[in-house]
Formats: sequence, C-alpha cells, structure tokens
Amino acid sequence: MDVPAKEKPDLNKKVHEVPHKPGVYLMRDRFNRVIYVGKARDLRKRVGSYFMPSKLAQADLKTRAMLGAVWDFETHTVQSEAESLLLEGKLIKEFRPRYNISFRDDKRFLVVKVDPTEEWPRFRLARFKKDDGARYFGPYAHAGALRQTLNFMRKRFGVLTFGRGAPTERELKSATYQVPTRLSEITAEQYQERVDQASEFLEGHSREMIGALEDEMRKAAEKLDFEKAAELRNMLEDLRRTTKPTRRFTRHSLPSTIDPLNDVHGLGEALQLPRPPRVMECFDISNISTTHVVASMVCFRNGVADRDNYRRYRIRTVAGQDDFASMAEVVRRRYSRVLLEARNANPDIAEFSQENPAEALERFSPCHPDSATAGEGPRKLRADTVSESTSSDARGVPLRASPVRDDSGGRPTQYVRLPDLIIVDGGKGQLSSACRELQRLGLHDLPIIGLAKEFEEIYRPGRAMPLQLPPDSGALRLLQRIRDEAHRFANTYHQLLMKKRIGESVLDDCPGVSQNRKNLLLRRFGSVSRLRKASVEEIAATEGIGSKLAEDVHRFLERH
Repeated sequence: MDVPAKEKPDLNKKVHEVPHKPGVYLMRDRFNRVIYVGKARDLRKRVGSYFMPSKLAQADLKTRAMLGAVWDFETHTVQSEAESLLLEGKLIKEFRPRYNISFRDDKRFLVVKVDPTEEWPRFRLARFKKDDGARYFGPYAHAGALRQTLNFMRKRFGVLTFGRGAPTERELKSATYQVPTRLSEITAEQYQERVDQASEFLEGHSREMIGALEDEMRKAAEKLDFEKAAELRNMLEDLRRTTKPTRRFTRHSLPSTIDPLNDVHGLGEALQLPRPPRVMECFDISNISTTHVVASMVCFRNGVADRDNYRRYRIRTVAGQDDFASMAEVVRRRYSRVLLEARNANPDIAEFSQENPAEALERFSPCHPDSATAGEGPRKLRADTVSESTSSDARGVPLRASPVRDDSGGRPTQYVRLPDLIIVDGGKGQLSSACRELQRLGLHDLPIIGLAKEFEEIYRPGRAMPLQLPPDSGALRLLQRIRDEAHRFANTYHQLLMKKRIGESVLDDCPGVSQNRKNLLLRRFGSVSRLRKASVEEIAATEGIGSKLAEDVHRFLERH
C-alpha cells in the first residue's frame, strides 16, 4: 500500500543543490511514485525551469497536471548526453511513468550484431539482443555516428556490413574490401581474422587507430589540405562516439547524486592535506596538432566549477608536441602572474616576497593572523585595483585579477589567491615539470598532484608509488570531474582554432578576392582543387567575378 510523503520539501531550494551536469531526473508524486522521467544536458537548468512561475503560466494542460502532482524529485548524473539518453530509456521502461509518452512503445537503441556461425559474418544493425549465439555490441545512442563507423570498418578492415549470406559478385570485386587483398582472393577462414579485428575495434580497442587518424589529420592540416583535415575530424568524432565505453545501468547501480562539499572533504582526507581543498586549479594540454598547441586551466570552488576563473593559453615557447615543456610553460605563466598581481595589489609585499613569495602571500593575505581581515579564507589576498591590470609577466602576458563581490554589498573587490590544490593532467613527467616551475617561483609548499588517466593513478611529489582511490570514491569522482572539465575546455579551444584555420584558404592571399568573393567561388566550385581545374571563362561566369579578376585568380592558382 502506498504511503503518502510526510512533508513536502522546498523544491525551489532543492533545485540549487542540483549540479550543472548531464543526467536524468525523476518526478515523484506524494505517494513516492515516479510520474515522469526526463533527461537534460544541464540538470539544474532543466529541473529549475519547471518551478518558474512563467513556465507554469505557459505550460500545456498535461504539463500543468504533472507539475501539480509533483511532490518531490531526484536526479542522477552521468558522464555524457549519450548516457543520459540510454538511462532515461531504461528508467521509463522500468517505472512506466504516466506522464511519459516517449519510449512507451519499447523502442530500443541500435546494437551491432555479428554471427560467428556464418561462413562470411556480416556486421548488421539490430534493435534487440537475442540469445542466439551471435555477438552484440552496444547499445548506441548516436545512430548516425554508428552508421558512419560501420562505413569506416568496411573500408579499414574489409568486412561485410548489412545484407546477408556470402559476398555477392559485386562485393567480391569491390576495391572497398581489399585490405590488403580483395575478398575474391581470400578464404572464409582468412576473412574471419578481419572480423576479429573489427570486433576488437568495436569493443573499444581503438586507441592506436584513432591516434593514427589524428596524425593523418594533423599532416593534412600542415599541408593546407583543409578539406581532408575536416573530413578526418568528422570521422574521428563519429568513431569516438561509437567506440567510447558506455556504462550499462541497472537499478542497483544507478549513479548517485553529487555532494560536492562532501567530496572536497573526502579528497582532503585522502591526500592528507592540512585543510580541505576548497579552491582547486587543474591544467590540461591539448596538442592534437602541432599547429595549435593549447592549454586550459579550470577552477573549482567548493567542488563546483567556477567558470569565471577559467583560463586558456596558446603555448608559445615550445616547438612541436612536448607535454612536459608545455605544462611547465603554462604553470610558469599562471603563477608568475599571480605573484605579480599580489605585488601590485599590496606594495608592502614586494620587498618581503623577494625571498619567499609563498610566505609573503600568506602573511599579507586576509587569512593570516597578522592581517586586519583574518579569517576570510585560505591563501587569499585582497586587491583594491582596477579590473584590468597593466602589469605583465616576463613574456608580456597581460595580468587581470578576478573580481569577487564584497560581502558588505559595496563595489566588486579583487582577490589574488593561491589554490589549495593544483592538479595536472598526466603522470610523473607532467608533475615533475610543474613542480620545477613552482620551485623556481618559490611556491614549493603549494599542494600539487598529477592524475594519470589510464588507471586513475594519483602521483604526488616525493612519493615513488601512486595513490589509487576506490572507483566509487567521491574524492576520485571529484578529481575526474575536474580533469574532464579541463580536458573539455582545452579541446573546445583547440577545435575553435582548428576550425578557424580549416576555414582559411589559399584564396585568402589572392589579390582582389574578398571574403565574399571567396565564398562565391567556393560555393560554385565546391573546393579549391576544382577551382584550379576550371578555365578562365568558367571562373568569370561566377556571379561577382569579372573577366579581369578571373584571369588574376587563374594565374594566382597556377603559381600557388
């Protein structure tokens, strides 16, 4: 028998505890029954929107009825939008909420099926996994990416996809399947080796192949073959979506909601820090291309992303791909800037900080016992300066302090502060590079760790053996969230720069060809390579391109 809830919680207050993460949410009625399941890219924004007065005023009858019946809600965070889609479908099928329409027809996600009992096994799409002796891969939330991945497998491994039975005469002769020989020249046993390789690829053993494609994309970009680089970039995105491991959810292994502050305290205890790391800064290097090597620094405050204090960098002093040197550069630039801001903010710190910058920051910060504003927080230095400082580090990097609102309600004040914990994405090499730079700056007492992704090992200065936290540890999940956010932020910046370069063209250097004319030419001919093959008359036939300019373009492309 259903028992009514004892007391209805303050849902508007509860919304503020929901993280800005992808996941699913369950709406429950006063009998604790699940009446609606939904997914969201940002849980707080989506769930919070339901309880806004404007939402209720504009809602349809069904939504109004649902919101009127909602007594409580719960959220479950996941690692990606694809996982949220899979988990949403599972929960809807399990609870059968009365306000859900989607998934009620038992529609399922695509899986890939290959039957090893067939003489010439094919990789085919299916909706259900059956106990029929076949191998199944998936499910996959991105149907388009999955189909592109099967096309890639057909070309790279020479395996049959779709259809049934032995290869047709057309397939036997097709050049698509000559890896390294045509299907007509191999036996069914030899073909089985191709199937095994393709199966390993779908299982996630794809790192080497994806690395080779990244090298191919980088070489294409360096040769200014931007069309091929863009094609490879899209292919890599589809492959990563398909081959990325996806968790299988059961009712007893649903991801739990996050308690950021509790995770912070747990991390402090696990690392044996003198105080909980309420402010953490994490660095990541993105060097997919030697053309643009970039770095990111993300800041987490009380276990939650502090996006106002994110920073991104273009690596300037390192030639080629060198993660260790790149990490050293970005750590040096970040904390030399912090020290300079501190000196600019408080003239009394300048003389004292020559010998021990870290101790100087502590002595003159508001948390130090000698300070008039002691107790406001660790490693924090108030700076009543303008928001944009004119100072710069040794390499001319502009300095800017981050504004923080004064609790007294006055104008924004500024603080220069050191983090309670520095995290570098990587193992011993990246950690050693960062430690050397901190020592040169006199910040050797700053807590710092390296997080190696493969086995989630935590490296600490002066410790030979890494620390491994339990997989379900809140402290480890917090480190993973920070590391993944730094990785996302670095990759977003890198992709932005790559898109800008891919959008460039040799036509940018052609005299008389404006951006508008370049777009007109590329829209008509499709690519620069096709434009090279065009005659002067064909170029001149393009709207906005006269005969004189057509001759100039034709001559320019012959020379370049």
